[in-house]
This record gives sequence, C-alpha cells and structure tokens, in this order.
Amino acid sequence: MAHILIVEDDKSINELIAKNLKLIGHSYEQVYNGTDAVDVALAGKVDLILLDVMLPGIDGFEVIKEIPEIPVIFITAKDGLEHRLKGFSLGADDYITKPFEMLELLARVEAALRRTQKSNTTFALGDTVVDLRSHTVSVDGVQVDLSPREYELLEVLIRNQNVALSRDKLLELAWGYDYGGETRTVDTHIQKLRSKLGWEDYIKTIYKLGYRLEVKK
Repeated sequence: MAHILIVEDDKSINELIAKNLKLIGHSYEQVYNGTDAVDVALAGKVDLILLDVMLPGIDGFEVIKEIPEIPVIFITAKDGLEHRLKGFSLGADDYITKPFEMLELLARVEAALRRTQKSNTTFALGDTVVDLRSHTVSVDGVQVDLSPREYELLEVLIRNQNVALSRDKLLELAWGYDYGGETRTVDTHIQKLRSKLGWEDYIKTIYKLGYRLEVKK
C-alpha cells in the first residue's frame, strides 16, 4: 500500500483522514503547516500528498511549487473555479472541496495511486487472490467465475476494506446511481460472494446497516 502525507491544519480533519487511510491499509505522516509539508516531502518517500490550501506559514499553492514530482490531491474550502484552475495548473492530480464524504476522498486517493501505479494490483485474503488489473479471481489457485455485478461489488468491498458500508452506499458505489435494483439485491450478491470465495468469516454483516470486508493488518 502507499505512504501518504496528510497536510491539514485542522487537527480533527487530519485525524479523521489518517484513521480512514489506516483502515484501508495505507501508512501516513501528518503535518499541520506548509513549511513542515515541504520538509517531509523532500526528506522521505511519499507516494501521495493530501494538501490543504489554507495553511499556516506558506499555503498549499506555494507548497506544491516546492516539492518534487509527487502526486497531490488538494483538499480545501476554496471551491471557486479560479482556485480549481490554479490548483490544476500547478500540477495537482485532483481537487476536492470541503465538506467532503470520506468515501469519495478514499476513492480519489485510490484513483490517483492507480494512475501513478502505486496502488496494489492484487489482493489476497484467505485462499482467495483477486487481480484488480485483469479482474480475475482465484481460490486455491482455481479461477472462480463471477458475474460482472458480483465482481463490481467485490472490488468496492476491497477498495473500502474495514469500512462499514450501507446497502444504499454499496448500490451506489458498485452499480451507480441509475441502478434500479432494491437493497435486497446487495444481500443476494453478498451471499454469492461469501459462498464462491469462502469469505463467510470475512464479509461481516453490520446490523441494520450493511456490510464490511474485515481485513486484519
């Protein structure tokens, strides 16, 4: 997994981001001002930077000018078009405005890491191996056939491992806003994944909410 630098002066937001990155398996460093961000970026191995714009000392737009070619996602309350354009013109990979949904941020982190090939391309749990690039799944070395919808749901669970997801959120993330099925469709597909992959002990039911893929670090 990736090593991510969190640059956010609001300690509660910084901690929330760190907690969720840890849940899905990433390591991280936390800083709270622009000067420290530059120092850490220049001194160590960082795969991605989550960078606030309004920071003590030098702001995020100045920080990005000082760092080597490390992918940057701006996270900021500055949501005007001019600020977005400035962020992208300075080389940002993405730009997300506050307030934001944590699942959206995690999805953008994974997308940025895939673009820079810092994201894992295989996932192993129990006797199951998932190749996220070729979309193939094997159990004990034998390929398992999943329907497109089963695989899409599986990938959402993997990308959000250890995060509790409601049935509605799983419908949205796996199959999109326009999917016409009801939430019990999720239950049916979850049962099929558990059976095909032998993941009865890994895909946990969250009472009155949904499901979580439990992966011990």
